[in-house]
Amino acid sequence: MYKNRRITVVIPCLNEEIGIGEVLRELPPFVDEIIVVDNGSTDRTATVAGEMGAIVIPELNRGYGRAYKSGFSRATGDIIITLDGDHSYPVDALSYLLEAFMHCGVGFVSASRFPVLHDAAMNSKHKFGNRVLSIVMSLLFLRWVHDSQSGMWIFRRDALRKMNLVSDGMAFSEEIKIEAIRNKEIGFREIFISYSQRIGERKLMPWRDGFQNLMFLLRKRLRI
Repeated sequence: MYKNRRITVVIPCLNEEIGIGEVLRELPPFVDEIIVVDNGSTDRTATVAGEMGAIVIPELNRGYGRAYKSGFSRATGDIIITLDGDHSYPVDALSYLLEAFMHCGVGFVSASRFPVLHDAAMNSKHKFGNRVLSIVMSLLFLRWVHDSQSGMWIFRRDALRKMNLVSDGMAFSEEIKIEAIRNKEIGFREIFISYSQRIGERKLMPWRDGFQNLMFLLRKRLRI
């Protein structure tokens, strides 16, 4: 409980046996509910998460968006916070982000990784791709977004009822921000964070995922 609000943390995972342990170990005690969505891991991700007190939800249909939808459907907190299972997002900044969220007057806050403070945290290919997608998203939806691909968000759970989330893939990260931007009842804002080098293997396929995300932005703008 944080200032009379229940807090749920949702973490999608695919083979994050090492990283998920570090993330869960550092979560502050005010987190009321921890949901780890195991998206078909072949390692001990689910076992480690369960042993550390998380609610583990198996989602065998692969997909970043699919995993989040499964996690959100089980969340009971007033406020939902998302993290990756690779320990790249700053778990120790949750209280700071919650304070900022409660005072910024919007229903959805996205943590921006740019400018990236640690060069090893993101390679030049990913930086370039993110920049291109962020610029395209900003132009299409008339709102400057520094980090369209960020996976760390803080939002009111009731905002989900006002969103039309259809993507099951990586484009879900763009879509949930677009829905918050479009809906004046929700509202959108970015807050800068420090981003670290991930633990474990990378799952992102830059060229394929980047092209699919770009096409999704165009379809979303045209409401196709």
